[in-house]
Amino acid sequence: MFVNTLNPILLNYGFITIRWYGLLLTLGIILSVLIYQKIFKEKSYSIELVYDLSIWLIIGGLIGARIGHIVFYNLDYFLANPKEIIMINHGGLASHGLTLGLLLTVFLYQKIKKIDIKKYLDLLIIPIPLLASFIRLGNYFNSEIVGKVTTVPWGIYFPKFDNGEMILRHPSQMYESIIALLIFVTIYFVYKKYKNLPQYFIFNLFLLLYFSSRFLVEFFKEKHNLFDFPLSTGQLLSIPFILWAVYWFVRHKNIKTLKH
Repeated sequence: MFVNTLNPILLNYGFITIRWYGLLLTLGIILSVLIYQKIFKEKSYSIELVYDLSIWLIIGGLIGARIGHIVFYNLDYFLANPKEIIMINHGGLASHGLTLGLLLTVFLYQKIKKIDIKKYLDLLIIPIPLLASFIRLGNYFNSEIVGKVTTVPWGIYFPKFDNGEMILRHPSQMYESIIALLIFVTIYFVYKKYKNLPQYFIFNLFLLLYFSSRFLVEFFKEKHNLFDFPLSTGQLLSIPFILWAVYWFVRHKNIKTLKH
């Protein structure tokens, strides 16, 4: 059995504090931008657009993810501790808020810049699960978003979360991190393997895979209920994305065989 005694602070020197969560988030963002640069170059799209759009997506995505976490998961705490709202390096980004923040950012970018950005949407979603994988690793270092009590041999103790008690739990953060990484590999493979994909195919494939897996992993996590309902908050928030993706694929069930 493994005990998570990892220090969430990587470096603390004077007024400078670097947390693992912030470092992993930064690495995820850098890799995402590099992937954008690569696939935009392959499509002969403007590289300048990559950098400009990336700045918008980073800001809009983080704001959406933070607002989602605050509103849906810990509103009372942040109302009592407003200074913590901007401390994203302490953890606390919601994937549902991230997705909505990215979509709203794309919409605003299109309106303000007068650029038809719909043709880029499938490309823009490709590195998002990779970023999510890094964020979940950060959650693991913070001993947050822990799993339910378990007896499985790969269970992990989170004494920081359990006030020093040794309670064996599912490493749900690692479940989500590994799954998100596999989703990234899958959609990147689809992008590279098949040409002439229908518009929004990769985008909706991401929605279906990511939020379906998120719905399932929630069964192994400590339950958080926004409403008095059998399903968790994460499951309720995942359902609209899943239904939309299913609707899209059903509506496009007559898509021709994909070309290599």
